[in-house]
Amino acid sequence: MSEKFAEDVAILKSSLANLPIEWEGKASILTLKEAKYNSGQTEWWAFFFEHLCFSALGNNFAVPGDKYGRTRFDMKRNVNWDLKAKAIKSDDHTAILNDKAAMEASVQQYGEHGLAVALCDVEYNDINRTFEQWHTKLKGGKSRYQRARELRTNVSRYRKTHATLTEILFLKFEPHDLPHLGTMRQGRNSNGRPRPEKYTLNLEKVAPFLVDRLVFAPLDAE
Repeated sequence: MSEKFAEDVAILKSSLANLPIEWEGKASILTLKEAKYNSGQTEWWAFFFEHLCFSALGNNFAVPGDKYGRTRFDMKRNVNWDLKAKAIKSDDHTAILNDKAAMEASVQQYGEHGLAVALCDVEYNDINRTFEQWHTKLKGGKSRYQRARELRTNVSRYRKTHATLTEILFLKFEPHDLPHLGTMRQGRNSNGRPRPEKYTLNLEKVAPFLVDRLVFAPLDAE
């Protein structure tokens, strides 16, 4: 790990160590709405993590980071960084990262690329989906994506109503690391053109990339 990357990680750890760890759905979404930052997103908790990070980091990082093609990374200091959130109690342990070509360009330019992953214990909507109904009303109705999905299937995932931040992983990718990541095809855009492939990461196999972590104690811990 280079000195510059280590500096990034040190600032991230000190700045994010005191983040609130209990994210109640309605209050978090209203905070995002006031900040005009992705309050209508189904996965509100992932965007709430981004919002908390940007607020805590102040002027220590540039927000957003560099742009390669149509992809812009979340933030940058000495290298580009992405922010992701993942539910810990899930059958799917794969995190979807960013556009392959953009990540490759970033790594080639700086030699390293950063990823901060928030691991969260989440709670879900009740069987009547009252939280989902509240959220849909708040954002002014169903999105075009939701309506299109409902035309394809009547089955939809329960929406998360609460998230508890348990840990943040800080990962580093160098050029020789990228071939060890997974890839995901995204289908096509509305104009028929194929979407670019993205890298994926198996969170059960992060050891080769892990450089540091922040562990958060629950509020009721002794």
